[in-house]
Amino acid sequence: MRADARRNHERLLEAARDVFVEQGPGASLEEIARRAEVGIATLYRRFTDRGTLMHAVVLHALTGTIEAVRRARHDHPDPLDALAAYVHAVLDLRTSAVIPTLLVALDMDEPQLKAASTTSARLVEELLEEAHKTGRLRTDVVFGDIGLLLTRLSRPLPGPIPDETQKALAHRHANLFLAGLRADPTAPPLGDPALTLTDLQQLQHDTR
Repeated sequence: MRADARRNHERLLEAARDVFVEQGPGASLEEIARRAEVGIATLYRRFTDRGTLMHAVVLHALTGTIEAVRRARHDHPDPLDALAAYVHAVLDLRTSAVIPTLLVALDMDEPQLKAASTTSARLVEELLEEAHKTGRLRTDVVFGDIGLLLTRLSRPLPGPIPDETQKALAHRHANLFLAGLRADPTAPPLGDPALTLTDLQQLQHDTR
């Protein structure tokens, strides 16, 4: 694809991911096109129907997850640091938000989706095995703990919390969880925002 076509394609996939997470499988295709800043005709040229678009969104999310775990392992010699980098990258990709949302509408045994899902899971299992071998990861931490954690953290908190604060809190709470996995005084700081009760009350007050 030409550079501009490639950008449109990426914008459509990212917009579709976000709108599907917000509205479910029956989300407005017009809203997706609007957020991607393209016409609805452009959307239909790229994706012939809703099912094709949903398939592309999930495949894109899985492919991004595969790239994230490979990059984390490449960039961080310490497997526990690589695991932390992977968790934060997947939160940004929103993989664990969009896939559960679209599970009811897609066949995850479809060859492309199944292959990507299998590869992603295998790479994460390998990363956990490497982290266990260092002796710095709790022996009772398993693949499901990481996957379910990501699903929980990817769900927005209830109440009038702005999107940017939702994202920042997801990363903070991921750091809190990850810090609990390691008995290591050099664990990284949890990051902002550190919301007190007063802060939460002020957020509620500001949105009334």
